Amino acid sequence: MSAGKGAAPVPEPSQPLGRTARIVAYVVLGVLAAPVGGAGALVQAGWFPGGLLLALAGVAALFLGGVKLTGTRLGVAVPGAVWLVTVMMLSSARPEGDFLFAAGIGPYIYLLGGVLAGVVCSILPQLPSSAANDARLGG
Repeated sequence: MSAGKGAAPVPEPSQPLGRTARIVAYVVLGVLAAPVGGAGALVQAGWFPGGLLLALAGVAALFLGGVKLTGTRLGVAVPGAVWLVTVMMLSSARPEGDFLFAAGIGPYIYLLGGVLAGVVCSILPQLPSSAANDARLGG
């Protein structure tokens, strides 16, 4: 097959974000982490076990998206820290006795699973994105 007029152009390898764009990405990821933590706290108990899986998938998507977007481990650390502070604030008992997490195994799985998702996403290998890595070996 030859590339004619109708052939799609070959995409260029993704360029790393510049310093300003990376800082904006960290801020956006940090801002997104608070509603993800709050929504996960509400959803995980509402439709157990499907809600728990949905909440953990949202947290994992945020963390994986952060590391893929920025290309650094700080892309997981920033939303991870904001998420952790958010869920810890929601799980602490207030003087009025109100808190968002009910007693049971679900909230513990959500907290531990979210932290585990952050750790796993932060230790993923950082492979450079280039066309050379996509080439087949031996052929």
